[in-house]
Amino acid sequence: MRWLVGWSSVAASFGAVGAVGTAGATPASGSPGSSAFSDHESLTVHPVGAQLLWGDPDPLWAVGDWRPDEVRTLSVDAFTRIAVLGCCGASDEELRVGLFAARGGALRHLTAWSGSYTAVVQVGRRVTVAGDLAGARPVFYTPWANGTAYATAALPLADLIEAQLDIGHLAALLACPDVPEALRDGTPYAGVRRIPPGHALVLREGSREITGYEPVASLAVAAPQLDPERAVDDVRDALVEAVRARLTAPRHAPETLPPDPGPVPGMGPAERRAARGAPVPGIGADLSGGSASATLALLAAGLPGLPGTVLGHGTGAGERLLAVTFNDLTAEDRGNKEELERAGAIAANPRLHHVVVAAGEEALPYADLDSGPLTDEPGPSLVSAERHRRRLAAGSADHFTGHGARQVLDAHPARLADLLMDRRRRDMLRPVTALAKVEGPSAHSLFVPLTVYRAARRLARTPYRAGIEETAGRLMERRFDEPGARGGGNGGAGSALDASLAALAWSRPGPAARWLTGEALAEVSVRLQGAATRPTSVQRPGEARARAALARAAADHRVFEQAAEVRSQRLHAPFLDNQVVRASRNLPEALRVQPGARAAILRTVLSGAGIKDLPPGWGATSHASSAAAARAGLRTAVGDLIALFDAPLLADAGLIEARVVRKALRAAAEGGPVPLDGIADLVSTELWLRRLVSRRGTCWTGTAAPRQRAVAGGVPPRRAL
Repeated sequence: MRWLVGWSSVAASFGAVGAVGTAGATPASGSPGSSAFSDHESLTVHPVGAQLLWGDPDPLWAVGDWRPDEVRTLSVDAFTRIAVLGCCGASDEELRVGLFAARGGALRHLTAWSGSYTAVVQVGRRVTVAGDLAGARPVFYTPWANGTAYATAALPLADLIEAQLDIGHLAALLACPDVPEALRDGTPYAGVRRIPPGHALVLREGSREITGYEPVASLAVAAPQLDPERAVDDVRDALVEAVRARLTAPRHAPETLPPDPGPVPGMGPAERRAARGAPVPGIGADLSGGSASATLALLAAGLPGLPGTVLGHGTGAGERLLAVTFNDLTAEDRGNKEELERAGAIAANPRLHHVVVAAGEEALPYADLDSGPLTDEPGPSLVSAERHRRRLAAGSADHFTGHGARQVLDAHPARLADLLMDRRRRDMLRPVTALAKVEGPSAHSLFVPLTVYRAARRLARTPYRAGIEETAGRLMERRFDEPGARGGGNGGAGSALDASLAALAWSRPGPAARWLTGEALAEVSVRLQGAATRPTSVQRPGEARARAALARAAADHRVFEQAAEVRSQRLHAPFLDNQVVRASRNLPEALRVQPGARAAILRTVLSGAGIKDLPPGWGATSHASSAAAARAGLRTAVGDLIALFDAPLLADAGLIEARVVRKALRAAAEGGPVPLDGIADLVSTELWLRRLVSRRGTCWTGTAAPRQRAVAGGVPPRRAL
């Protein structure tokens, strides 16, 4: 895991350190973690294995296995400087211009470059840390030492202040994972906060301010709509620049590995390398057969205009892009076979080297849950980390993935309400007709357009406060009969109409809410009622739901990166870059809601890059194979999962009743109507808690380092909250 950390405090709180490469702070009396120290002691604390970027009085460190080109600093003088960590396509001159713009208060310039990165600017005693638009690169902060400490990971800050678990946040994460009003700015650690996506943290001698750098859409007046062709062209340019930023970065070979044991029957060199846990040097990409991963693979393989390459192709001289396809041998549905056929047809491109990673029951979800790293936060990808790690280990040192494309490009069903608010009823005709066709020829399908129209009109006429209070009431009354917001109530396989109707609301309970205790649901309900009464930047319902869905997907992707991490490998998700997110938000709503809009947009992107020969069926979407794999994994691992919930930490915290969850696990394994997403949320949270409690060591060292790690002593009982 890689992160940056720093702090800002009043000058009197710091002790200057003479050793080169070291910076520290003296905790002031009364601050968290400082009870054993006096104000007169000059003691230091610094993160383990850190690289100092600049020192006192406002130090900044980069921690973890950062590559040399991923850490860039530029200084104008001793107290006017910028640090950019991650993959950033800006030149030194562009960084200098951004530094001067940020000095004048124009923070948006720090987020306008291609790539995925975190920018930190120091001007005098003012420190600015800019978060990203999606939330894939979050920024956390906590009060400490008469000031504020910040980091791009929550766990190091929890260690710094010796934080306990925030059980209320875990309850909200299970009950309403897609509702920002329930999660607020909290984290699983008490006292550690997160800045919202699209905001920056500004520190001045310890005092902090959170400011947004993006305009917020009004509820009453629609934002000016760009011409559809121009908007799609902007998305194409942003996506091309995002891919180009990765291709122009220095190439890295994996670190030294154990020697190759030699020929193994049925295994080639690539398979043996993957078995040893090493990626291939160079550039690679997922190739699942879907439109998002195929677009990135084809762009990276044949992107024109890159200097220093033969014929201007994106890969180097004689180099082919490694395209990795995962073949689930346990899946027998037709959708999986069609995706594999499309992936094979796309991989016929001579600039692609296709590798198929086949796996059976050993790679099903819920397999090998005992192994795996501790992630910064819980996430549903913990239950399938081993499955993804097998695929990624066969990939390259720099590997593209299509994560986030659906949330960035597709239209959330709640956007139909936005169209009604703009009196654009005609644009609703094609999407509601497509839903009727999906339902099939029946008497019920005749009423689908009217049903969807009524639900959209109800949402358009529902005030924000009433919508949030309705969800709070549903939690108190335990009303979970409607399909969940992430897959429906029938094991994650609810109809498209049911999922759309469930999404036509300001907020909805999550699929795991039905198994929480009444006390936990009551606490989340109180959170929602409090949020409904506070002033807020009112957004249109479709825009608000779309941004919340993107933030949740970005947070899940961040956990996925940590859980499935392969040594010496970098995962790149260009669809979550600031440039791509900002360009996609300018797509007209009338274009977004049309059936097949994402595939049409990406087809235009590829056409503009000179790639027009796509296989039949390209752009088709299918989630049936993932649901079938989750069901098969549950059946295989049901015994281990029931043992996991014999004495769960979630029950010790008062969030669930173990007997109820064990009953749900058995029902899900037998094919009952149980939301599989909810099961994944419960299992991943319990796994994360166990790994956190069994953790050893701390992120900090030095004479004034915290005396214990975060959540020392285990999970606090419910009565301690």
